[in-house]
Parts: sequence; structure tokens; C-alpha cells
Amino acid sequence: MVATAVTSAFFPVTSSPDSSDSKNKKLGSIKSKPSVSSGSLQVKANAQAPPKINGTVAVTTSVEGSKNDDGASSPPPRTFINQLPDWSMLLAAITTIFLAAEKQWMMLDWKPRRPDMVIDPFGIGKIVQDGLVFSQNFSIRSYEIGADQTASIETLMNHLQETAINHCRSAGLLGEGFGATPEMCKKNLIWVVTRMQVVVDRYPTWGDVVQVDTWVSASGKNGMRRDWLVSNSETGEILTRATSVWVMMNKLTRRLSKIPEEVRGEIEPFFMNSDPVLAEDSQKLVKLDDSTAEHVCKGLTPKWSDLDVNQHVNNVKYIGWILESAPLPILESHELSAMTLEYRRECGRDSVLQSLTTVSDSNTENAVNVGEFNCQHLLRLEDGAEIVRGRTRWRPKHAESSANMDQITAERT
Repeated sequence: MVATAVTSAFFPVTSSPDSSDSKNKKLGSIKSKPSVSSGSLQVKANAQAPPKINGTVAVTTSVEGSKNDDGASSPPPRTFINQLPDWSMLLAAITTIFLAAEKQWMMLDWKPRRPDMVIDPFGIGKIVQDGLVFSQNFSIRSYEIGADQTASIETLMNHLQETAINHCRSAGLLGEGFGATPEMCKKNLIWVVTRMQVVVDRYPTWGDVVQVDTWVSASGKNGMRRDWLVSNSETGEILTRATSVWVMMNKLTRRLSKIPEEVRGEIEPFFMNSDPVLAEDSQKLVKLDDSTAEHVCKGLTPKWSDLDVNQHVNNVKYIGWILESAPLPILESHELSAMTLEYRRECGRDSVLQSLTTVSDSNTENAVNVGEFNCQHLLRLEDGAEIVRGRTRWRPKHAESSANMDQITAERT
């Protein structure tokens, strides 16, 4: 059976006229229909019915379709030629596969510029300096800039947080939790920030590509310090410096916890023996109340989108709430140049908060800092429980902002 099919694919099979006539007599008035192609792309070739010469049948190959005696066309004979595929379609498929393979090979064959650099082909970032520093680039998007066409402070803080999480992932320390190691996940522990200090030398603008470097160090017996350095990826100019202190909290009891030895064994190999990127701000943060606050914004409530996977409000959101009570003339004529925050407790999605701010002149006598303002901040619950204490420093955006500075002074008096 198989041999017959293979043979018929290469050699045409002809039937004698006697057998054809006998079949037509048996079928009577029933006419045979041409078979339909089964979906394979074939080169169609038509053939004519073989002519009779001196009573014998002569087999000829013709490009025209063969017809029966009653005029109906019959399917062309199965030959080697009309079984071939459509070569143009096959060539297109081979070309597509070749181009895709070449693209993958170029990605894998790409070499780093420095031998100490571990390359991530998917753009998450890279680990440098003996595996202790994580580096990642960010492009400033159009929706990340504010009214003054520069990146907002919330954008910069989100970049810092993103690199911290990706650092854990690239180091192989990311468990099931949000930035938690496997041993932390077993013990229901999470990281929470207690102090954040940021200095912004210059804000990037739309289209700039910034490079964020981050590393971790020990902070006391039960804390971890994380530093960031943000620079322009093309010029190397330092844009932002930030340092922070993190501790562990049990996500079930919501209480602070010591670092277990199992967790310490996971994270200590990645600690870098270095000084903080910023000197610690030793000035005490003032607690504000209704009598000392000059500006109060009430009725602040978290949205569902403000919660992270640990079911508490993202620490970047607190910064936006703090600035809700900042005077509008300062926001229009000045830009935030430094910030120190102390996180006292977390708040949930059902919390209602108040933002308090008071403004003071810069107490420095340096002429370079003339026109700067310091602001004291407090974010609290309605019952008075403190969430965040903070202090911000603001510098003039432009030289012509002296008129707005006079307006700020007039409003305070």
C-alpha cells in the first residue's frame, strides 16, 4: 500500500479505457467530483485527456485540465512536480528564523566594557565592584516631570526604591516577599525604613538618562544602611545622594524584630565596608502641633494604589503628603534641595492623616545660600499619633525669584 503511494508520487498512473468505460456504466448518472486539496501548498498543473491514435491511448503531458467524456474536469495526476511546496513561502520562513536566531546570538555574544561587570540582557541592571554595588539606568519619561520640566522628587525616590529591590533580585536574595530574603519569608519578616536623608544637587530633565548606584552596609547590631548615588549616565555629573536606615518588622505582629542569625548569614556577604554617602544630619527634628504649625492640610486618606505588597503605605507616598501643606509660593519659586525624614509608624488604608508645615529662613550666613528656606514637617493621624517627622531645605529656582521670596515673608508676618 505504501509502496503504491510512493510510486504514484513519481510516476503517473494511467487507466485503460475499457476499465474506465465499465466504471462509467456501473455509476450510471452519478458524476465524479474533483478532489479538493488537503491544505498543502502545491504547484497546480493541468493535464488533458490522452488522445487516441489508431485505437490506442497515447499518454501526453499538458498544462490544461483533463476532462471526462461528459465534459467534467478530473483532478490532475499526482506527479513529483505538483507535489512540491511553494518555495517562496519556505524561503520566507527560513529567513525569519535566521534573523531571530542572529538577534539572540548578538545579545548573548555582547561583551561588557569592563571585566568586573555582570551584564543583565533584560535591562534590570548590573552588579559591579566585586558584586557589592548594583547599578541601573533610568530614562526620565514625560509623565515623570513636573511643571518646571524637571523630574519630581517622587520620581527620584521611586528610582531609589526600584534599585533597592532589583539589587536583592540580582544578588539572588529575593524571596517571596517584597525585598525579603528566603529566610525572612520563612520568619514573616520584612524591611521597613526608619530614616531617610536625601540631597539633590540638580534635577534631571525629560529625556535624561540617570545612573543609580546602590549598596548596603551594617548599621548598628540590628539595622542595615543603604546608600544611593545618582549621576548623569553620559557626563558622570552627581545629581542626587541619599542614605537610609532599615530595620526588620514582623508583618503579622507589626512589631520590630532583631535580625535572626539565618538572615544575617544571607545578607552580610553583601555588606560594603564604607562610610555613608552623606554625613548624618544631627540636627534634631522638631515636633509640630496646632500652635506651632503655620500650614495644615487635613483629610488625607490613602488610596488602594498607595499600598504595597506588604499592605502598608509606600514610603514614597509620605513625601507627597508632607508637601501637601507646603506654601504654594515656595513650590512655585523654589525647589527642594535636601530632605531628612524620620518614619515613626506605618499607616493603613483606613487611616486619615494631617500634614503640618512651618517655614523658617535659612540660618546660615553663607552668601551662597541666601534666599533659601527651611521647612519643618509633621505627618500625623487624626488622633495625634506621629507618622513621619521631616525637615526640607529649599533653594531658589531662578535669580528672578526674589519677588516671590518677599511674598513668602509677607505671608508669614
